[in-house]
Amino acid sequence: MRFTAPVALTCGEGFPIVRDAALDVVDGRITWIGPQAAAPAWAGPVTRLSGLLMPGLVNTHAHTPMLPLRGMGGDLPLMSWLQDVMWPAEARLGPDDVRAAMTAGAVELLRGGCTTSVEMYFFTDAVIEGVLAAGSRAILTPGIIAAPGWDRLGTWEQMRDEVSARIDADGLHPHDRIELGYGPHSAYTLPPAALASIAAAARARGALLHVHVAESRQEDVAQRAEFGSVPAELAAVGAFGGRVLAAHSIQLSDADLALFAAHGVAVAHCPGSNGKLAAGIARVADLRRSGIRVGLGTDGPASGDDLDLWQQARLAALYARLRSEDAAALTAADVVLMATRDGAAAIDRDDLGVLEPGRRADLVHVDLDDPAFVAPEDDAQLVSNLVWAGGSRLVRDVWVGGEQVIDDGEPVTVDAARAHSDLRTIATRLHT
Repeated sequence: MRFTAPVALTCGEGFPIVRDAALDVVDGRITWIGPQAAAPAWAGPVTRLSGLLMPGLVNTHAHTPMLPLRGMGGDLPLMSWLQDVMWPAEARLGPDDVRAAMTAGAVELLRGGCTTSVEMYFFTDAVIEGVLAAGSRAILTPGIIAAPGWDRLGTWEQMRDEVSARIDADGLHPHDRIELGYGPHSAYTLPPAALASIAAAARARGALLHVHVAESRQEDVAQRAEFGSVPAELAAVGAFGGRVLAAHSIQLSDADLALFAAHGVAVAHCPGSNGKLAAGIARVADLRRSGIRVGLGTDGPASGDDLDLWQQARLAALYARLRSEDAAALTAADVVLMATRDGAAAIDRDDLGVLEPGRRADLVHVDLDDPAFVAPEDDAQLVSNLVWAGGSRLVRDVWVGGEQVIDDGEPVTVDAARAHSDLRTIATRLHT
């Protein structure tokens, strides 16, 4: 397929914007992008778009199957919300619930232009089935935890070994749209020996280690007392050194930033969840200045509460500006990159997040015929309008690997009304 569009936001190096663009896709990957006037000869079908073409967004931290819990305990601080409301409710979820919730959540993500999400959850087969039903893409890091009530799913050793066995049997990519990794929940729900062991298993397989780090002051008092900080603990037990994605990472010192930079740790920044749970404002500008890769995440829809990565982009810019009292701390272009290229880099996926030859054809078509865009012919104003006035409501069409999964705002492979009905049935049961 060849796609043509009045403008393409490539999100590549130097942030090039292509006018009167053409983009060619062969076998699910981009083979060419540039001005139509310079495009190579093409004998295949052509899809002519009327708006902006850009890469699919990358959500670097999510627990999407928590969708039926959206709004529960909504005015509680993190630890009360988690231990007193979330964990008891999650104990009532089974594989069928998770499959239905992941399907509905993947549709919600796709409707906002998010084609890839990094998921930490349980019931691995159910999560995979939901992702594939909707046609999205996921890096699935099954949760590993040792906390009251979670032994119903086994010990942390059993959870670790299940992930290892899957990867050993099927590889890191059991499906073109699925990558497997490890999801140790946090330093306050796992003993140091577990963190060390899980990290070693991940390194041995080249897998992503996805862990909550220093989200709030209340969660890891004991860890700070013994090690000084959670990053210091992770470094001390040998959890660094491989592909590590540290979700939240709010309560960080200069020494913690130096540890992250030295070990190549990436951060998933979730400003909406951080604000709603009063966990704090992350040092995003400092992280970026330290050379640390930072992507955006929605967190779970029970803490976020939406799955709108555009909203996270706006909040990231707002919070960074407020923290530093600098209106240029994070620009509109910065947060677009955090939602695309930088997010892909944070999870070590050089096949996502940019419109350039060799990358996967995960594409988003944004409507420019909207009052949000007052001067779309001006590059700077186009990007500013996209972030500050546009966003998810203007996403019209989405392709994953060249396959259309959202058509004029509606999912192609899933009955949206049925998915919503299934979700409400689960939520109703949880409240009885």
